Amino acid sequence: MISIYSTRSSMRRSRPDVPTHLFKVGQAVRFSGGFRTAATKSSDIYRVTATLPPRGDVLQYRIRNDQEHHERMVTQDTIEGIDAAHNGPATLLIERTFGNG
Repeated sequence: MISIYSTRSSMRRSRPDVPTHLFKVGQAVRFSGGFRTAATKSSDIYRVTATLPPRGDVLQYRIRNDQEHHERMVTQDTIEGIDAAHNGPATLLIERTFGNG
């Protein structure tokens, strides 16, 4: 006798691998690539304000710079994380607000 349950479970399609966001809300990022100097200017630093669903195979984020009045939508492949040493005093506030992880 064949069980209905085993037949149904074998008919389920496996879910394709879902990409995961590398950056978290509150994390400091900058645009990747291009010419960079050793000192990161505050105008080059953005904060992740939201994670967005993928567009095709590429994950998306909303980011904002404190010196701008708008948010930007970027894809994961266009930004990179900034080392905590470059974040300065703003790091402490962001960690208190959003936590470390």
